[in-house]
Amino acid sequence: MTTLQHSAAPTAREPGRWEPGQREPARSEPARREPVRWAVRSEPVLWVGAQVLLLQLLEVAVGLGPPGWFAGVAHAMATSALLGGAVRRTGHRLGPADRVTLARGLLVGGVAALVAARSGETAPLVALASVALALDFVDGRVARRTGTASPLGARFDMEVDAFLILVLSVHAAWQLGPWVLVIGVMRYAFVAASWPWGWLRGDLPPSRARKVVAAVQGVVLVVAVSGLVPFAGALVGGALAALVWSFGRDTARLFGRRGLCPSR
Repeated sequence: MTTLQHSAAPTAREPGRWEPGQREPARSEPARREPVRWAVRSEPVLWVGAQVLLLQLLEVAVGLGPPGWFAGVAHAMATSALLGGAVRRTGHRLGPADRVTLARGLLVGGVAALVAARSGETAPLVALASVALALDFVDGRVARRTGTASPLGARFDMEVDAFLILVLSVHAAWQLGPWVLVIGVMRYAFVAASWPWGWLRGDLPPSRARKVVAAVQGVVLVVAVSGLVPFAGALVGGALAALVWSFGRDTARLFGRRGLCPSR
């Protein structure tokens, strides 16, 4: 009968040391999660490379020049820095809807580059802006269907929309006059005014009219810069009037409830 004396005595092994023939110890939970965390946090940076690729394609197609490249790269770097910072602060993990919004942001960066380049080629600008606007109806549905809707995703979507409207208004202003810039800067002026007047940061009830007016701005500006319709100035003027009405109504509501909204 085999006894313990007949078995080879185990040799002393240093704690934590792995030897051939032995099963490799499993990594700790933080160690397993670290590559995933790195990938999540670095994803906005990877989109910068995609933006540069799009800019290179536009350079070959229509020519961008230094102004176009500067605007496109600056947009990509700002998006990466701001979104990456928000992801790190909140611990939010980018979902399918966020990636749709990132794709929209990439297209908006291309529009910004074309506007800054002032190449005179409207077809690529209209094409990129149209796809970006169309995808605006996609990311929200994706977020709801996948259960990945989040405050960060909604805010990111809103900022992409606002910047696209600003860029398109700059391009339209060269054709119709500087008054068109009011469409692009109104939202930013509202945010700036909310700094000294905290009641402007109050919550507003959902409004279909507000969503429709906001969506109309981008569509009207794209149609106006395409040059395909007459009386583009009247069309843009009507969109601006609707936007003023929408902001005015929301401002009046918030003013009436200012006593309920503590300064933040």
